[in-house]
Amino acid sequence: MKILAQIITNVLTAFYQPFGFSVVLSVLAMFFYLFAYAPDGAGKGWKAAGQAWKDAFRTDSFFRKLFLLIFTTTMILFRTLWNRNLWMNPLSNVMGGWGIWVVAKDGTRSLATESFENVIMMVPFTATLMWTFRERLVKTAAFRSIAGRCAAVAFGFSLGIEFTQLLLRIGTFQLSDLFYNTLGGFLGGAIYWLCWKRKIAREAAKPKLLEAPKAEAECVEQSV
Repeated sequence: MKILAQIITNVLTAFYQPFGFSVVLSVLAMFFYLFAYAPDGAGKGWKAAGQAWKDAFRTDSFFRKLFLLIFTTTMILFRTLWNRNLWMNPLSNVMGGWGIWVVAKDGTRSLATESFENVIMMVPFTATLMWTFRERLVKTAAFRSIAGRCAAVAFGFSLGIEFTQLLLRIGTFQLSDLFYNTLGGFLGGAIYWLCWKRKIAREAAKPKLLEAPKAEAECVEQSV
């Protein structure tokens, strides 16, 4: 239980640090989106712009989805690129860390949660991406199509991040990051598919629930 508690604490701390920055950047990005696609309130001051932003967030579901997608993307970029130190040799640890323990030269072990972070940060990203652009990303809503496309997107996104780290010497290029990010992308697609199937089942059950009282009423009228 102590190990689990420490893992949860480390993961939450890792994602808490860029939270405020990601919220601010996402809000600003959606202001730019409104200016590009709905510029009716442009040039009327910050008060009008803020009201237009709030109205769009309240009434437009795509606006909310896109906001959440930008938020999850900026969280990932902050963790992987924007807040990293320069490394003299970005290829110093290509294999990366595959376990949860790091052994120092003196033999002491310390808990490493980077693998959990790499999995968890991709789950909301691919789930939100599929939630926002499912019709454009997949032709069918089958589990294989959704989960496979999410895994492919996560792999490509992670590969781009790793090569950017390599070229700019921020962080290290690690194969373990590619694997765990791809796994997280697959899990995100699986979670989206499960939620989508549950939604479809609920919608399919609504007509039956509405028809049941009508059928009972007709039976009562016929008996009378």
